[in-house]
Amino acid sequence: MMEPWLVNQFVGFCVFIFGTIIGSFLNVCIVRLPREKSVVFPGSQCVHCRNKIAWYDNIPLLSFIFLGGRCRHCHKKISRRYFVVELITGLIFLGFYSYFGFQMILLPYLVFVCGLIVATFVDIEHRIIPDEVSVGGMRAGIIFSVLIPRLHDPGQEERFWGALIAVVLFFVCLGLRLIYPFFCKHLMIEESGDDRPAQIFILLSLILIGVINSNLFRLPDYWLKYAIALSASLSGSLVGGGAVYVMGLLGDIAFKKESMGGGDVKLMAMVGAFLGWEPALLTFFIAVFLGLIPGIIVKIRTKESAFPFGPSLALGAVISLFWSGPIIHWIMSGYGLY
Repeated sequence: MMEPWLVNQFVGFCVFIFGTIIGSFLNVCIVRLPREKSVVFPGSQCVHCRNKIAWYDNIPLLSFIFLGGRCRHCHKKISRRYFVVELITGLIFLGFYSYFGFQMILLPYLVFVCGLIVATFVDIEHRIIPDEVSVGGMRAGIIFSVLIPRLHDPGQEERFWGALIAVVLFFVCLGLRLIYPFFCKHLMIEESGDDRPAQIFILLSLILIGVINSNLFRLPDYWLKYAIALSASLSGSLVGGGAVYVMGLLGDIAFKKESMGGGDVKLMAMVGAFLGWEPALLTFFIAVFLGLIPGIIVKIRTKESAFPFGPSLALGAVISLFWSGPIIHWIMSGYGLY
């Protein structure tokens, strides 16, 4: 019989290998989603010569090493990003398994971090964050929150403040949208997309949050925990996305140029859906701090003020996932609120 520690090491190794396989798929998403191509068909192929990649040339980590980072057919260089993404994903899977163990809560957090990885590398290369990642991730966060209520366990006071901040941000957004044309008419362009689905989602979310928090239908305790988790996820989505949207509008008005991309707003809505409103707000402020140095470097090297903010948001979200409680407690204690 194998020793327990040896079994744990073996399971950890398997989790790492599984993570690298998922990382290989994330590489496909990173390449194809910005180009609006299917991530399923066709199979893996060289980005240079378009030759199909055989299975033995598509083994995570090992194939890159054995091929010397070059395509077997055309011998052109393969981006190091493939190796980096596979390695990072494997290590993250191993780290999350070591922290959470094989619990139900592990699955949504792995899905969450996979979305952050794709958003990070796409934003670095293309300066966009695909809706498939941000909006799709937000939907996944809401669904997971209902299926696994442990994702959110807000107290009554936290639920009240989350709902209140969501409502306040909603009206602030309305007010800023009314005055926006007077200050930033030159930034207003004809949008091909229809924002009515987003408006409907926001209004329905506010209604649901109010109904659930007031327990209007007197739900039994068993069902109430699922409803509360849904409310917490919706509040997090509205507060996370709404806070970044408000900051973007204020930045546009103050600097007379676009200061925040729509992809960042949607990504923060995804963060809030998974983590809740408090970690979402913390994520934004951490991201601002983390983005200072890269922003200064980009400004010096290229004279541009715009830089990909997605990576900072992603790293801030991971920090908030693990340490939002102690950080928020430390901040609030400093103001004498705890």
